[in-house]
Amino acid sequence: MDRQNVLGHADGGLASKRVITGYGFWIFLLSDIIMFSAFFATYAVLVGETAGGPSGRELFNLPNVGLETAVLLVSSFTVGLAGIGARAHSGSWFYSAMAATFILGAVFLSIEVREFASMIARGAGPTRSAFLSAFFTLVGCHGLHITVGLLWLLTMAAQVFAKGYRADILRRMLCFGLFWHALDIIWVALFTVVYLMGAAQ
Repeated sequence: MDRQNVLGHADGGLASKRVITGYGFWIFLLSDIIMFSAFFATYAVLVGETAGGPSGRELFNLPNVGLETAVLLVSSFTVGLAGIGARAHSGSWFYSAMAATFILGAVFLSIEVREFASMIARGAGPTRSAFLSAFFTLVGCHGLHITVGLLWLLTMAAQVFAKGYRADILRRMLCFGLFWHALDIIWVALFTVVYLMGAAQ
């Protein structure tokens, strides 16, 4: 192990590329969180503007949303296992955990798409009221991020298969894990603010 990886800033050493990459990606994630914060603020302002249409209490199916939440939280665990498998250069751990994460993410998206389709079929689409516009924008943006995450997951699995566990690929895997965990955190906030508080109103 070279001096660069052993020493910290306090010892006059340089941060490793892994640390620098993780720090830089957190800055990107913070910009994404700021965007979601704006959507949350917009939703909070417009949640009561139903224009005589249905409110969240009439539309939200909490058992389905609870299942979505459980699926996404379990996927956060499997992403962690994938990261451990990648660092250990264990193909069985890595590919099994990535496959499980993909399946769980796809299940989450399918539940969300069915929820959106059901609401639109009942005349509660994004153009029905300001409340529904804010709802579809906030929840849909999170779903779009999950979709991007699934595509990124497939890309990471293909890169490991083609190039092995190179240092640069492991750093990308670190970024993917941070991205997925951040989406889980955002969903917990979304589940609480949109669904639980909305169903209680």
